[in-house]
Amino acid sequence: MKKIGISSCFMYPDIDRTVFGPKSLSYMENDMANYVTRKGILPVLIPDVDGSRLNDILSEMDGFVLQGGSDLAPGSYGETPIGKWKGDAHRDRYELGILDFAVTNNIPVFGICRGFQLMNVYFGGTLYQDIETQKPEADRHRSAQLYDTVKHGINFTKGSFLDELYGNVENPQVNTVHHQAIKTLGRNLEIYAFSKDGLIEAFGYTKEPAGKVFGVQWHPEFSHTLKQELIDADKLYDAFLEHVLK
Repeated sequence: MKKIGISSCFMYPDIDRTVFGPKSLSYMENDMANYVTRKGILPVLIPDVDGSRLNDILSEMDGFVLQGGSDLAPGSYGETPIGKWKGDAHRDRYELGILDFAVTNNIPVFGICRGFQLMNVYFGGTLYQDIETQKPEADRHRSAQLYDTVKHGINFTKGSFLDELYGNVENPQVNTVHHQAIKTLGRNLEIYAFSKDGLIEAFGYTKEPAGKVFGVQWHPEFSHTLKQELIDADKLYDAFLEHVLK
């Protein structure tokens, strides 16, 4: 089986938590597990262990998915927090190490939401710490209550990887579950798509073939919530797997 390493989400010690209160937890959201699992594909949750042991695990992987979750820490891209959004610097370091291993060793990577933002930071880009604060003219991109039932239109860059995948879709829509976004684009990244209000929604690493190292701001694994209202999420993952299976 081909092994897809999935970066962990973290929960830190919380003595008020009923289960494992004083312990740190690594986890994967179940929709992600269902999205990544295919016949012949083994999803592997990458543990938070020290560098030498981690590299031994990473070397066994055929591809990586960087999943969504907590904010990136502003310090990870050279900024100070503008408000309450402190982010998760520990997870940043853990995932930047995974991404560096993948890029250095030419292993396919698919970044989703936070993973997309992390890729931008890895390649030298920056983020809006909070869209509502820093770009008040932008559309709503997140609702804690409505969560993955919020959607918006998307424009694919003409001739890009995603334009080839979805260019024949009329009025393409994606879900939106983020309050941070790309501010300055990282090096060697090609924009694949924008939201209708002009935020970068997808890109790919230009030093690898299209679809091998790329990310999207939305959550394809949540697409089943709105079913036929959104673009086909499987096309993204299938395109990624073509590189994994080579």
